[in-house]
Amino acid sequence: MDLRFGDGKPTDEEREAVDALLGPPESSWEGADRDAADAADLRWARGGREARNRRDLLLPGLHALNDRVGWISEGALDYLCRRLTVPPAEAYGVATFYAMFSVRPRPATVLHVCTDLACATAGAGELCAAVEARLGPENGVKVERSPCLGLCERAPAALAIRAGISARPAFEDEAVQADSGGPGAAAPGVGNGKGRRGREPRYATAVTAPATPEAAITAATTPEDAPPEPAPALAVPQTGDPTLTLLRRIGTTDPTSLDAYRAADGYTALRRAFALGPAGVIREVTDAGLVGRGGAAFPTGRKWQATAAQPDRPHYLVCNADESEPGTFKDRVLMEGDPYALVEAMTIAGYATGAHRGYLYLRGEYPRALARLTHAVAQARARGLLGDDVLGQGYAFDIEIRRGAGAYICGEETALFNSIEGRRGEPRSKPPFPVEKGLFGKPTAANNVETLVNVLPILTMGAQAYAAIGTPSSTGPKLFCVSGSVRRPGVYELPFGATLGELLTLAGVRDGLRAVLLGGAAGGFVRPDELGIPLTFEGTREAGTTLGSGVVMAFDDTVPLPRLLLRIAEFFRDESCGQCVPCRVGTVRQEEALHRIAERTGAAAAGDVALLREVGRAMRDSSICGLGQTAWNAVESAIDRLGAYE
Repeated sequence: MDLRFGDGKPTDEEREAVDALLGPPESSWEGADRDAADAADLRWARGGREARNRRDLLLPGLHALNDRVGWISEGALDYLCRRLTVPPAEAYGVATFYAMFSVRPRPATVLHVCTDLACATAGAGELCAAVEARLGPENGVKVERSPCLGLCERAPAALAIRAGISARPAFEDEAVQADSGGPGAAAPGVGNGKGRRGREPRYATAVTAPATPEAAITAATTPEDAPPEPAPALAVPQTGDPTLTLLRRIGTTDPTSLDAYRAADGYTALRRAFALGPAGVIREVTDAGLVGRGGAAFPTGRKWQATAAQPDRPHYLVCNADESEPGTFKDRVLMEGDPYALVEAMTIAGYATGAHRGYLYLRGEYPRALARLTHAVAQARARGLLGDDVLGQGYAFDIEIRRGAGAYICGEETALFNSIEGRRGEPRSKPPFPVEKGLFGKPTAANNVETLVNVLPILTMGAQAYAAIGTPSSTGPKLFCVSGSVRRPGVYELPFGATLGELLTLAGVRDGLRAVLLGGAAGGFVRPDELGIPLTFEGTREAGTTLGSGVVMAFDDTVPLPRLLLRIAEFFRDESCGQCVPCRVGTVRQEEALHRIAERTGAAAAGDVALLREVGRAMRDSSICGLGQTAWNAVESAIDRLGAYE
């Protein structure tokens, strides 16, 4: 694929998919059919800077094509590039970056079967083999072995996506359908208000978890008839506990009803924010001691203050909802079970930082969260809680949802900015930091879902009361994603300072515990005799491990540890963006060494362990972003703490 446009032509269906997003082309330059009357308009380009400013619609455009046809042809890509004035070579690089897109012909239905840590220990290998034996391209289905789908509490999991469907998407709730205009409404994520929206949904999805071969095949062959997913409350074993703060509405309040949310103290925090003013909100968040819940633990108040103080305008707010860390699913449960809380929290964050537009970047494997949030944003806008005059306070703020397309690296905030802007999701070097030059080169505050939702209790109960929860250095409640060898997997809310053993007791850890993985694939293992570790940022650091985003995966003695480590290495090899040499080469060398160790013993294996340490140090010291810097963590901890290869 070179810089020039090819000879391929889009089909009518592909052209319609792009035009539904962008509106009809205005000239032959943009790909409109031409005749003698308008042939002259090809002599000069229309749009200029205005056309280049639409580059951020490249990812939604690729989604529109993939949703309609199931893959992206050269002719379709050329047409999209003409519409957006993007060089085809650059667009090809973007389209091939994301795992959910294909630039080669494939069946309209893709069945993603998770083979990551929780699912692998729950029989995903056998599930894949059974499904692959019965389904294939001849059945109109492509079966793909997928990284974590964020359904670890219901492992093993499968997600079916069928392109070109004209019926209601299988994931859409009846209540959402009724409030959104019925079966003729546009599919969530297709169109964003900048062009005309399609009148009918063009893709359908079905999630099955825990999956059996029969259920996965049904989801792939007839996704519109698949049974609905279980309620989000089933992922919260503490549902109904009156002491809950972040999870208290899940299972007790209708997540599709704005009235039900407001009756459960919804929008109380936003009203207090307007009473305090932007500086007062930032002061409350700072005094509460809130730090980022995505793993970096950066003080949220400092980030907001630094963004608000920037003279450059406009400011942006970005909600990072691309949780792709194996074992992580807390943000999914929050978005599915309490979507209005996130909309309210984003509005408060935008008000505090001087932003009038927020982007919610949602991972592409979360169809129900997409439907719920699309509905919540629309209802909030219709009721004056988003738009030009929020709550009659003279403050303008709106939210745009952007779908990811299967790239773990886009959880890194600068890679996420590049993805929204229509570029490959590769991290940027820092400085400058996002608070100075972030999305579209403007000051940007980026927070994940759990961090933002914590802002609501800070404003309703006050900074001092919030800070009294937890420990002096780690304040407030924390959500933990517990999966693996436990009887009650799910999302648990505990105050910072509870021990790992207390959490596992709540989840019902099984006999024969071999190891616990904290922080997911980028975290570290601890032994069964270390369950007294306090679940705080400082406590886990002192113990030589990490809290990360709150992943807690328990493994009993039936789980083959070497195979687990090999799967972690495969994950990082696949998810490395390839931008920097230490990560691009190091993740491959790490996987190769683990393969060799699995086949050999004694002195030969010892040599590869030494090589692993050397490669791991190189990745940690010189990779551009956290992916390469943490790719060796779990393997190192398994060798040093668990004696994995002794």
